[in-house]
Amino acid sequence: MPADFNGKWILETNDNFEEYLKVLNIDFATRKIAISLSQTKVVTQDGDKFEFKTLSTFRNYELAFTVGVEFDEYTKGLDNRNIKCLVMWQGDKLVCTQKGEKSNRSWKHWIEGDKLYLELTCEDVVCLQVFKRKE
Repeated sequence: MPADFNGKWILETNDNFEEYLKVLNIDFATRKIAISLSQTKVVTQDGDKFEFKTLSTFRNYELAFTVGVEFDEYTKGLDNRNIKCLVMWQGDKLVCTQKGEKSNRSWKHWIEGDKLYLELTCEDVVCLQVFKRKE
């Protein structure tokens, strides 16, 4: 049985996020706003179907997918790119590979205790975000 990601998660730490945004070519002003924001993730999981909502006072982002089914994602409000994504289980981790104009782009989500981890990778930059379960 895979991990249960359902719930509301509040951002606690955001290591190397600005460097990650730089490699995505996010402009200076937007980077400064983004790194100062408090983020909340709301995750709804039904088996292998997921909906992730990332909420903040500046911008919200929603992503829905089914594990094992490739999908097109337009990263509107993030770096505004069209990418192909495939999310797979690796043990209890959700691992997404993203194909587009940036190389080595991916993310991983996993849970340890009452923490949700998100590792964001692009080119040679890795960002680690840690969220604490709120409900």
